[in-house]
Amino acid sequence: MSSETDVKKKRLLKSESAPGVSEPKKTKTEDKAMPASEEEEALHRDPVTDLQSFQASCDFLRSSIKNIKQLKLKANSSAEITAVRTDATIHFIHMKKLNRMSHFRCRKVRETTNEAKHKIDQCHLQLQNLLYEAMHLEKEITKCMEFKSKDEEIQLVPVEEFYKHAPESVSKPEVTKSDDHQQMLARLEWELEQRKQLSDQLTKTKSDKEKMSEEIQSKQDYLDTLQPKLSDVLEATRPVQDYLDMPYDRIREEHEKAQHLPVPLYVLYMQASAYREACDKCLHVSIHGDVDAAKSLTSFTFEPEEDSDSDAEDQDKPESKRRRKNQEARKLEKKNRVLKKHPLCVILDLNKGGDAELQLTFYYCLALNIITVNVKVASEAKLKTTCISGGDLLSPEQILDELYPGDHGNESPNVANHYELKKYGLQEMSTYIPLIGRPYLWCQWMGGLQFLKKEVDKAEKDTGSEEADADAPNVTTVRAKHAVSAANMQRTITLLRERMRARLCLLQQLSSLERGIIPISAELLKLYPAKINAHLSSWKRSTYDDLSQLPQADRFIKAGLVKETDLVFIAVIDRGSAKLTAYIVLTANCPQVAPLFILDIVYHSHRTALNDVHVKEMEEEVNLHYPELLLLPPLVKGESSPSNLAALFAPHVGRREQAMTRARDQLLPGQVQRLLMCLDVYLETDTPASSAVPLEIPKEKMMPRTSRGPSRAKPYKYVPELGIFTHRC
Repeated sequence: MSSETDVKKKRLLKSESAPGVSEPKKTKTEDKAMPASEEEEALHRDPVTDLQSFQASCDFLRSSIKNIKQLKLKANSSAEITAVRTDATIHFIHMKKLNRMSHFRCRKVRETTNEAKHKIDQCHLQLQNLLYEAMHLEKEITKCMEFKSKDEEIQLVPVEEFYKHAPESVSKPEVTKSDDHQQMLARLEWELEQRKQLSDQLTKTKSDKEKMSEEIQSKQDYLDTLQPKLSDVLEATRPVQDYLDMPYDRIREEHEKAQHLPVPLYVLYMQASAYREACDKCLHVSIHGDVDAAKSLTSFTFEPEEDSDSDAEDQDKPESKRRRKNQEARKLEKKNRVLKKHPLCVILDLNKGGDAELQLTFYYCLALNIITVNVKVASEAKLKTTCISGGDLLSPEQILDELYPGDHGNESPNVANHYELKKYGLQEMSTYIPLIGRPYLWCQWMGGLQFLKKEVDKAEKDTGSEEADADAPNVTTVRAKHAVSAANMQRTITLLRERMRARLCLLQQLSSLERGIIPISAELLKLYPAKINAHLSSWKRSTYDDLSQLPQADRFIKAGLVKETDLVFIAVIDRGSAKLTAYIVLTANCPQVAPLFILDIVYHSHRTALNDVHVKEMEEEVNLHYPELLLLPPLVKGESSPSNLAALFAPHVGRREQAMTRARDQLLPGQVQRLLMCLDVYLETDTPASSAVPLEIPKEKMMPRTSRGPSRAKPYKYVPELGIFTHRC
């Protein structure tokens, strides 16, 4: 054991150098300067030599491991294994030392590198500071170069004008002309003096203005105190104005209101007032409404809010009650803005001394640019009680229907309104008639508005109305024209009065017909035989739907002679066992358009114009030959011809025009009376002449011939002079 211990000590003493690596020979000076620690030693040692020594130790460890493995296979080799293991341990300790040396060197290199980087960073920071200072100096230089003095913003007088007007004490031409700086100073001094003079002048002008304002205010105070005195004077003159029929105050107030009317209503008011003064004293024109609201409504622009995409998405989702209410409120607000009417309206009162008074209230729709009218008949309720079948003839919905042919007032004459209502999600114009009134075409003409021509103009051409063609040109304009209103005012007022008079007369006739009485005037009695056996048993109202179910009425409907807006009545005429049912169609322009009769006879069989030619002849006699009932007196010397429009439209028409009007009013009773007469002829000629006359219907009419021609036509024409019935040529 002592020998093994000695061997280990020797190996430990030799462990400083790795086996197989020869250390360099050390000089005496090196031996004297040995490092005091491993850190200093690591700095003095050669890294390449240490690396080679480390590799040699690694190789020795590999070979030692292999030897130990081989020795373990042999027997009695423990001593050798221990010796090899000891050598390997020494080399391992040597490798650890070399590893420490490498770490010391790496740390030293890292510290050296960090110090170098720190120096570089300091240099870079110093460079950046210098660059920033240079950039700051450049900015200051640029700012100084771009500096503009206040004197450059002052608009000085030109140099020539300066030397011309400035005194030499200021301009100093001998100095300023050669020195620009002195010239600028002189010009600034001259500008300062001028501004001082202008400031003094401004102060003086303001003082004069204040004096004038005080004087004006004193005069205004005097005028304000004068206004109540003038009002008292005008109030004191009211009895004189009423006595002399000169309502200056009312006219002045109306004219002040008229200044705030929209242009179409202003045109209507001016033309209606002029027509009243010139032609019709029974026409009353007035302005009603909120004047203050009209003053505030200086301009109207319709710009409804568009529905956003979020609103559209919200509609697809389940909504709360509050959200639905908000959407309904927005829709209602949009509807009210589209259908908004001007606060002021024009009212026309047509009264001719009778009980019935027609009142027309004209409104202007701001967004739609049309005029609408509301109708009111003062005695409507009273007249309804006197007539059952025609109780709605004076209703506001029908009284002015087709005043001009085809104009029902259900659609807007402005074609653009259809697209406007559709754009904002509203219904057709007819839905809002109770809210805004009816937009008749003649209302637009009275207000001077013109739109694209429609079928109503075609209907007017068919009736020969040249004035309608001239008054409604085929051009769309937004601006109201006085010429259009003046050209249609007289004719429209005349038609309104004629419509009112015709409806009142028709109501009286319907009331008599309901009681079985045919109101024939004494002038027309001579056109009929003294005795008519057929009598009117009933008169009642019917509908267009009932009439359209009749086969004999189909030809009239297809020809356009019967429309849904027409009035249909049923008259039942009896004689013996024979019963005639007459379907009578009255248009809105009755009696200008003659009533249409469609007949149905029950006598031994059911007979109509489709299966009996004599019934068709009876319809022709009543429907086509009605002009014979319009008996007119001959023209006298100096009387105007009916073709003279001025005489027709004058307030006091001539004798011939009055007779024509009376004859037109008697057209419906005259046709009914003729129908009774034709029924007598039809029944009395129904049996052959050779046969015995039935006791039920005796032959009482004088007829030279009971039939003629292949169709065996009946003698429906009555000759009053001879008192006989004959055939038409």
